[in-house]
Amino acid sequence: MTLPKISPLAPDTFPEIPPISGVWMATSATGMKYKDRDDLLLMVFSPETNIAGLFTKSATAAVSIHLTKKVIENNQGRCLLVNAGNANAFTGAKGDASAQSALSALSTLSGLPLNTMMMASTGVIGEPLNADLICDHLETLWNSKGTANWHQAASAIKTTDTFAKASSQTIKYGDNTVHIGAIAKGSGMIAPDMATMLGFIVTDAKIEKSLLQEMLIETNKNSFNAITVDSDTSTSDMVLLAATGASQVTLQPDSENAHKFKSALQQVMTDLAHQIVKDGEGASKFITVNVSGAMSDASAHIIAKSIANSPLVKTAIAGEDANWGRIVMAVGKAGQPALRDKLTIRIGGVLVAENGQKADSYTESMIDNHMKSENILIEVDLQIQDGVATVWTCDLTHDYITINADYRS
Repeated sequence: MTLPKISPLAPDTFPEIPPISGVWMATSATGMKYKDRDDLLLMVFSPETNIAGLFTKSATAAVSIHLTKKVIENNQGRCLLVNAGNANAFTGAKGDASAQSALSALSTLSGLPLNTMMMASTGVIGEPLNADLICDHLETLWNSKGTANWHQAASAIKTTDTFAKASSQTIKYGDNTVHIGAIAKGSGMIAPDMATMLGFIVTDAKIEKSLLQEMLIETNKNSFNAITVDSDTSTSDMVLLAATGASQVTLQPDSENAHKFKSALQQVMTDLAHQIVKDGEGASKFITVNVSGAMSDASAHIIAKSIANSPLVKTAIAGEDANWGRIVMAVGKAGQPALRDKLTIRIGGVLVAENGQKADSYTESMIDNHMKSENILIEVDLQIQDGVATVWTCDLTHDYITINADYRS
């Protein structure tokens, strides 16, 4: 397939992320699907590293999900192998054997136990993974571990992504410093149901596994679980959070230092989530949907997702058409409590609808400039209770169809 042009919503520059002690990275090009670019990433973690993880809830999850989930549950992760171009999902026993073959070869080469090997695969579903192509590059990867920087790592895991995605934070604790570095990939098939497409976050803080998992779950709620591009949940969604402990800064539960770290982690994960939406296939506009006054936060989230996933809402925004009636439709179909004469709708901060009808003060010219901008804001206040939620999405353009019609060619 011909890769699309870089998203108009892409960041101007790739962030500067320093090396993080306790993790070593290397990349290589197998040529499995993409030519003239790296498509294989190896991450090696120090023995002291604790790793938390969240995974897709898809009933047809890829074999890499099952293998890595088991390693994470036992907190034994030492090596992560990521391949781009082939999801190795719904490939039966042959796909299972391919994944096991690649990890067994890596285990033998590294001298580390097989039960410490993790894998993530992303790309076409239904085609068995060519393990030989991967195995041919493992020795080079292992011998060059520590040579790849964050940009190379982020670039190697892309599929239809038009830019490499990364984020970082530095946290000061007196004379000590803790770093967070993270990469992600995702452009289409984006509607995570508990994780992201692929996301790998590393910190040199010292954090026990239980606290690390708790932090990941909580920060995931308002980042990766609050985005959608096309309402489709991947078979391969995975986000891992690794704490190497190399900084010797130990974070205790409920401590001020832990809260400070969690705030920084939330910023990193939200930044990555936004970048994924801004790289939504064919995207030209970044859309924020705020819902308030719902029966509960959960109800607000469902309503916000209903608006954000509506093809009619998304195509109207692509066409810079302030068709607020489609927002009314999306609220109504969500199956959540809503009262016609109570809810209000604002676009770009301008009151569009209230009291069960178009606002008397509203004229479409009031939001013409907003609809032409790259950042669109939709606000719905149900005025029932105090439930709130925010979901981020992008518009739906002709390019989305072009990219996905040509995906396997």
